[in-house]
Amino acid sequence: MKNITYILLFFLLPWILPVAATAGNGTGVKEYKYKIEEVLPHNIGSYTQGFFYYDGHFYESTGQYGSSMMAKIDASSGRILHSHALDRKYFGEGACVHNGLIYQLTWTEKTCFIYDISTLTLVGTLRYNREGWGLTSNGTELIMSDGTSTIYFLDPNTFVDKRKIQVTRNGKTVDNLNELEYIEGQIWANIYTSDEVVIIDPQTGHVTGAINLKGILPITLRTRNTDVLNGIAYDKESNSIWITGKYWPRVYKIAIY
Repeated sequence: MKNITYILLFFLLPWILPVAATAGNGTGVKEYKYKIEEVLPHNIGSYTQGFFYYDGHFYESTGQYGSSMMAKIDASSGRILHSHALDRKYFGEGACVHNGLIYQLTWTEKTCFIYDISTLTLVGTLRYNREGWGLTSNGTELIMSDGTSTIYFLDPNTFVDKRKIQVTRNGKTVDNLNELEYIEGQIWANIYTSDEVVIIDPQTGHVTGAINLKGILPITLRTRNTDVLNGIAYDKESNSIWITGKYWPRVYKIAIY
């Protein structure tokens, strides 16, 4: 009987081991926890669409027709230092810095505004052929979301698509990709209307990690106007990650583990 058992194991082992290995790896998506390291004030009048950190300051693109703007923010106080208001016909969306220029998307107007980052002076515009949601840069390309599961890599000079990826999590597409940030070779994305941020491999589109930030803004700080989580900023010099939301009163520096 033992001999039969050994013979069966000999033939079945190559099939059993891969199954065991797969089960040990789980889904392949790491579920991160977070801790709050610092809390800063945020302008509760800002409908945050794009959010990034550059040279000691936060920069924020806000939405809503009639109140959209591009602003430079004092990080410690949340005070707006300089701003450029958009015409009432534009709804501001994602924004990022690339080679000393700020690129700011608009929602359905298919127009990207370009500013000198030192003065917020408008220096040009570019056109594109989809909705504008999130925007970031990997240093050579602009990376754009449009509210679907697709992320586009663009030529910064022409806004022409160079390539695109479809974002999937365990084989299923991930829709509602919104505000983006490029952090240590990975794309971080807010999932619109959720409290989750996903980490995406920019080559494959696979979600490799997720952070559930539910409850980070206490209920005591929420009002009838408080909207969803949206805004990821990264300071590569100090390796700091900051998150906020639409009409939120706080910006949170977080560490994940």
